[in-house]
Amino acid sequence: MEDKLYENNDLLDFSQEDEETLLNRYLTFNIGEEIYGFEIMYVTEIIGIQKITKVPNISNYIKGIINLRGIIYPVIEIRNRFGIEAVPYTERTCIVLVRSRNMGVGMIVDNVSEVMRIDVDKIFPQPQTYKGSKSKYIKSIAKLGTEVKILLDLEKLLFEDLNQNIELN
Repeated sequence: MEDKLYENNDLLDFSQEDEETLLNRYLTFNIGEEIYGFEIMYVTEIIGIQKITKVPNISNYIKGIINLRGIIYPVIEIRNRFGIEAVPYTERTCIVLVRSRNMGVGMIVDNVSEVMRIDVDKIFPQPQTYKGSKSKYIKSIAKLGTEVKILLDLEKLLFEDLNQNIELN
């Protein structure tokens, strides 16, 4: 398997004048049978699973750190973050590198589905349900025909308590 599956430029081919179209573009990925997504503007790269160095005394959902081209990234195991049972990695398991708040973070997902445009009129607030550990990261729900995509609040997912656990650049 190649180290680098995709670079942001391979996922989307936008000219600079089309930057506003990024607002309606989402990277979708699977965790088990569920499809999740977040705004593509956060994605810098998608890579295959790397050697992850464990870091002691941090939250269990932080798998460790990777060194990619001389830059250190903390890596979050999304299954652990959601309280979902871990499964062995496959050839489709990958790390989505995102950048927010001037910090790069890797997120391990079961597989990346696609980059898709989701119009604003297809996005709805999350339903009023029990606000458990999974639902607190939901920003909204996209209804696309008969399919539902769970759109995540990436800021909450990454930073709710990450900064108190590990600070790396």
